[in-house]
Amino acid sequence: MDRASPVPLYFQLAQQLEAAIEGGRLPPGTLLGNEIQLAARVGLSRPTVRQAIQTLVDKGLLVRRRGVGTQVMHGKVRRPVELSSLYDDLEAAGRHPATEVLRHTTAPAPAEAAAALEIPAGTEVVLIERVRLAHGEPVAHLRNHLPVGLLELDRAELAGTGLYRLLRAAGITLHSARQTVGARAATAEEGERLDEPAGAPLLTMERTAFDETGRPVEFGSHVYRASRYSFEFQLAGPP
Repeated sequence: MDRASPVPLYFQLAQQLEAAIEGGRLPPGTLLGNEIQLAARVGLSRPTVRQAIQTLVDKGLLVRRRGVGTQVMHGKVRRPVELSSLYDDLEAAGRHPATEVLRHTTAPAPAEAAAALEIPAGTEVVLIERVRLAHGEPVAHLRNHLPVGLLELDRAELAGTGLYRLLRAAGITLHSARQTVGARAATAEEGERLDEPAGAPLLTMERTAFDETGRPVEFGSHVYRASRYSFEFQLAGPP
């Protein structure tokens, strides 16, 4: 710790702990002990350590467990904003994705999905609703609308892999997408589904994916736990 630095000591400790978690030196499940033990170990006061721990608890990197102490959680999923599926991104990051299929049916397209798929409102579409998990924890609630007849799907396939992987396997090339990212508070139902309290912050994403001919083939409306998930953007300056 640099005591001469203008950066508060609690923030320095939080940064060091976060770097150790993200770098794998403190793997998920590691016990840091209680605040008194940790304060003695790093040579800081207990209030300073408590503030550092709370910073990382708020980020979803640490959890306090009664009778156990402070424990490292699985890190937040950082997903690049590109035309890829959450399942593939989690798998590539070694996060052991799993899927709970809530609905797989046909239903009249709501106005928003119909506009995205360029069909009349009320046209029958395939509706897929799922909860995506990483390491057994819910990360996102996914709702997708697809044109009827685009491809054959069953619940077992949807539970075992990602939708975009199934589209590619059916010979459908995903060429581009139009996407909007936002945020809002969780409803009570969403909170229960995603293991968050009602009112917790959620990230939202709406995406329309197009094939190589420019045909819209999928409209997704998804919500993600802000405590477990973030989007990453790469920005370039003007030419």
